[in-house]
Amino acid sequence: MGVVVNLENGKREPASIKPLVELTAADMGRVNELILSRAGSDVELIPEVANHLISSGGKRLRPMVTLAAAQMFGYSGDGHVKLATSVEFMHTATLLHDDVVDESDMRRGRKTARMIWGNQASVLVGDFLLGQAFRMMVDVGSIDALDILSSAASIIAEGEVMQLTAAKNLDTTEDEYFSVIKAKTAALFSAAAEVGPVIAGASRADRNALRSYGVNLGLAFQLIDDALDYGGSSTDLGKNVGDDFREGKVTLPVILSYRRGTTAERQFWKAAIEGSEADDAALEKAIGLMTRHGAITDTIARARHFGDIARDALAPLETTRQKAALIEVIEFCISRVN
Repeated sequence: MGVVVNLENGKREPASIKPLVELTAADMGRVNELILSRAGSDVELIPEVANHLISSGGKRLRPMVTLAAAQMFGYSGDGHVKLATSVEFMHTATLLHDDVVDESDMRRGRKTARMIWGNQASVLVGDFLLGQAFRMMVDVGSIDALDILSSAASIIAEGEVMQLTAAKNLDTTEDEYFSVIKAKTAALFSAAAEVGPVIAGASRADRNALRSYGVNLGLAFQLIDDALDYGGSSTDLGKNVGDDFREGKVTLPVILSYRRGTTAERQFWKAAIEGSEADDAALEKAIGLMTRHGAITDTIARARHFGDIARDALAPLETTRQKAALIEVIEFCISRVN
């Protein structure tokens, strides 16, 4: 089951995350060591739960963005490693909490921590990782970096609450949807990108450029995730295809299909999303309606729009290997839908 969407006509070299991986490989080795060290605890259940998700094969895109952004401006200390690890711990904590809120069974092809150890352990270990993230931010000694990341933590929590209140609500507007994803996803990408130039002592203009890059990359990333829920694979998505639909999440493909549909189609959406009649047959029908009304295609087009803004944000900066790698990441994130 799925929808194949050709983003562009003609052949082109597939975008790759490889340049970013290669540029940050040495620093990511240090990040991985720090992750294992800081996820440790005398309380045996904490590293057990934390390592279940940490070792489950995520790309660790956000910490790599932090490392590359610091490298771009000539940073030579070790603060970027601690901040990158903080970013990854914040992300991991969010996933642990999300799986509890969403009652998710699978994450990256494995049972979620809550399915193995229960909701309470997942929430509390997420809290432990957030605490460790803030300890590392303090270790770095940059008030600006601490302010950026702590603000992001608050915004992410606000986004999760906004998403909770929007769940199963088909009156959710596009503006409200974008407010949710800007908070719950784009805020951490933005912070991850901005703290690099901050600790490197870069100019305000450079900081602003990386912040804009991060927030727009995050918006594009989330839009593609939302499209993949109806037209992708579990490998690309990191969870089961159709999970958003089954959980009653009102994402952009749903909003567009609902608003463009006939009266009968809107009744279907109400039954599926608001009435929880979201079985496999309903998912198949939902995908058909999205295809009919161009909802997935338009979601991808919006992702590309934000990708263009992210690319333009970096355009004035000096040409470096890091800049080229960060630009390629934009296309990599969008091309996941192919």
